[in-house]
Amino acid sequence: MKHRIDYDAACGRLRPGADVALREHGEDAQALLAACHPDHRAGARTTLAVGPNAGEPCHPALARLLEADALIDEVDLAGLPVTHTDVLVIGGGGAGAAAAIEAAAAGADVMLVAKLRIGDSNTVMAEGGIQAAVGSEDSIGQHYNDTLRAGHGVGRPDLVARLTSDGPEAIRWLIGLGVAFDLDDSGTRLARKRAGGTRTPRILSHRDFTGLEIMRVLRETVELDRRIAVLNRAPAVELLTDDNGACAGAVLYDVEQGRLRPVRARAVVLATGGAGRLHLEGFATSNHYGATADGLVMAYRAGARLTDVDSFQYHPTGIAWPRHLAGGLVSEAARSLGARLVNGLGERFVDELAPRDVVAAAILRECANGRGIGRDGVTGVFLDTPDLLARQPDVLHTHLLSLAHLAKKCGIDPAREPLLVYPTLHYQNGGVVISPEGLTGVPGLYAAGEVAGGIHGRNRLMGNALLDIIAFGRRAGRYAAAHAVQRGERRGSAGLGHLSRFRRALAGADRAPSMRAPLLYPEYGNFDLRRHMRAAANPGAAG
Repeated sequence: MKHRIDYDAACGRLRPGADVALREHGEDAQALLAACHPDHRAGARTTLAVGPNAGEPCHPALARLLEADALIDEVDLAGLPVTHTDVLVIGGGGAGAAAAIEAAAAGADVMLVAKLRIGDSNTVMAEGGIQAAVGSEDSIGQHYNDTLRAGHGVGRPDLVARLTSDGPEAIRWLIGLGVAFDLDDSGTRLARKRAGGTRTPRILSHRDFTGLEIMRVLRETVELDRRIAVLNRAPAVELLTDDNGACAGAVLYDVEQGRLRPVRARAVVLATGGAGRLHLEGFATSNHYGATADGLVMAYRAGARLTDVDSFQYHPTGIAWPRHLAGGLVSEAARSLGARLVNGLGERFVDELAPRDVVAAAILRECANGRGIGRDGVTGVFLDTPDLLARQPDVLHTHLLSLAHLAKKCGIDPAREPLLVYPTLHYQNGGVVISPEGLTGVPGLYAAGEVAGGIHGRNRLMGNALLDIIAFGRRAGRYAAAHAVQRGERRGSAGLGHLSRFRRALAGADRAPSMRAPLLYPEYGNFDLRRHMRAAANPGAAG
């Protein structure tokens, strides 16, 4: 990285309350992305050699997992007791909870399993809000067009249509469950804000911790539903398939018991989230501890196609300093309320409400070209909170409570000192290919939330992730329950036959796996499934 501007010198160039013109660069958005976005870095793509996406691009770190060997073998399941359910939901975040609620409402017996605990997910870290076309000056058509445009025109029109048309009903459903969205000054209408990449105010929020509020309500609803059995601390390690290749359940690892636990299900909903904890391109991440691409790995081995697995979103305003808070987010809500991004020369260098990929690339450009701000060995740009608070003195207490808490953790007074920010790995744009009903290419296997792809194209709008988990979580749960009823009592065989086929494909492509997957936890967590099982079986043994 080139020369950077000293922090104190950069602070001296701030002008709180003054108008600062946007510096023009004369480059279009596509040129900026090609030059500066991490997706376009040398070495950020490789080609998959085996599986449904053979010959297609993928990030190398993810490809290593997709072409890894499995954690278990058929012999590991011999003699184990089997649990049975109608619908198995793998994942305890917003998409999984929404799927479980809808499947149970449709009459299915549901088992929801969480790698950590229900609610420990990226959903609770979604601060800014949820999009839905509920305003009189807005329309589903405008929301549809904004979403396609932000995704660079490669989002699937059928999925975008379902996302946006389901929006108003998703909000009514959430309010009915108990979500308390902010109201406008009249106290009678939902308050709406504008998000980056949109043409009209459409964001509904609960202060600046909307995801936490939504997850609170979803978790309570799940826990009070007698048709939903919840198993925490039980990551899925492999899917089960029948003789016809249909999904027939999954093998879990019960961390508390230290044993494998096969679960037979008539339908499975995969809601395992994203891949942020792979720390692609060396970036910090906003993602929770369990975001290790497990769902992609299991679905791919079972025969499901993936899409856009070389495309990831980097949130523009991750905390850069202090270093131990790297990856923490300053919600886009701050910029939608007027917070400016300023480089070390005191210049505004990008439209703060441009699409996220453009804003992130612009920050990386400023830092690469010597206009970034250095502090204690890290580089970033300023989110000019002194200016925001000079113009709106009460905004922290009325709308940005999470930002106020974050500033306190950083040890700064945001009215006097700006936050140093830098892009952070935030979202997996692609994922498992699904139908509008959430069905993957594997019969009986549904997917919803961040693990599913095709909805957001190659860049996601703020607020569409929370809408995605509700709209497609509900769809997947509803259709999975219908599939379970249709499948009836036909249980047949279920095992790991798909692993044998995948291993033969690896051997035929001369790909010797360098590791086993799914990871389950980040590599720096040093979790080894076999070692953990041995320790649980022999608690008194050394090592």
